[in-house]
Amino acid sequence: MVDPLSDVIRLLRPRAVFTKGISGAGAWAVRYSDFGDPSFCAVTEGRCRLSVDGQAPIILEQGDFVLLPATPGFTMSGFEPATPRLIDPRAATAPTEEVRHGDPEAPAEVRMLGGYFLFDSPDAALLVALLPALVHVRGVERLTTLVRMLGEEAEDERTGQSLVMFRLIEILLVEALRSLPGEGAAPGLLRGLADRRIAAAMRRMHGAPAQAWTVSQLAQEAGMSRSAFFDRFTRAVGLAPMEYLLTWRMAVAKRLLRRREASIDAVAEQVGYGSASTFSTAFRRHVGEPPGRYARAALVGA
Repeated sequence: MVDPLSDVIRLLRPRAVFTKGISGAGAWAVRYSDFGDPSFCAVTEGRCRLSVDGQAPIILEQGDFVLLPATPGFTMSGFEPATPRLIDPRAATAPTEEVRHGDPEAPAEVRMLGGYFLFDSPDAALLVALLPALVHVRGVERLTTLVRMLGEEAEDERTGQSLVMFRLIEILLVEALRSLPGEGAAPGLLRGLADRRIAAAMRRMHGAPAQAWTVSQLAQEAGMSRSAFFDRFTRAVGLAPMEYLLTWRMAVAKRLLRRREASIDAVAEQVGYGSASTFSTAFRRHVGEPPGRYARAALVGA
């Protein structure tokens, strides 16, 4: 069965960069400036506070997992009053040992495994917009185990390390996102997939992007009237059905062009365009440059 969530994560191409142990004791608080790339942490002992810009503050406890797909500014602290110490994540040097916040001599009141990674896809911003801004999962031991495995793999320079870390990050993302209840989520991919009727249409779009879909045909796949489907899809996903289909087609087209495994005619056919000229016009409008130039630039930057 076609799985749109897995499709999106594969297209994002996550790549592990950094993982490290973090602990805190006494009066401590750190304020991280806006980062933009995805970050995560798993609490292995104790508890602390987390305040992410634009989100309600939360208490993190042992067994909790947090993922920020496009990390905004945030403050993390203990429970004693403290002035946040400002940290620029892009300027800070990656530490080689556990990061300690607060009293270095006191027993740790919280321990976490944290880190960040990159999305290699040039469509990352567009695709990440379909994901929740803050993923907070409680009591899923598999997530803590995956973060621990990721940290262990990062410390050892063993054969096949990059592939193992790539797969671990993919699995971590899937596990985190599918652990969330989609029904009450903000508009986006998870909320759409939580709706049985909308999910049926999304699976058809992902499974056959070359088909000349219309809103009426997709509504039929969902077992709904055209108007009811259009409204329900738009409310759930945050994009109109044809807008979502165009976004997905262009993301697939970019991947094919970057790989240079097919001619522009063949790429056009695989994403639902009857000719290279109509595809090129749509691609230029959506991406800002013609597909041939995009493919050449991707080759130079590879």
